[in-house]
Amino acid sequence: MKVFTQSVNFKADADLIKFAEKKVSGLEKFHDKIVDVEVFLKVQKTSDKENKITEIKINIPGNELIVKKVAKTFEEGVSTGVESLKRQLGKSKEKSKEKRKDSLVS
Repeated sequence: MKVFTQSVNFKADADLIKFAEKKVSGLEKFHDKIVDVEVFLKVQKTSDKENKITEIKINIPGNELIVKKVAKTFEEGVSTGVESLKRQLGKSKEKSKEKRKDSLVS
């Protein structure tokens, strides 16, 4: 599985990129057909403390899962985004199992 990380409006340090890639790599346990993952880290220019936007996009055959989180830190955004994606991947896997079952029956 390939993981692409992009930072927008700032230069992400190596530790942050490593953290994001490690967290996202754990998603392979929940779906075995993940093609690649794109992580976008953006800083919103605002006076609000929660100005870090994390977007994670997962490409799986026939589908694309996207989650967007706004948090005080990128680490928090990545962690909550990965938790959301675990649930989405579980649902997606169930749907694909049902589709396969339906196609075998018909």
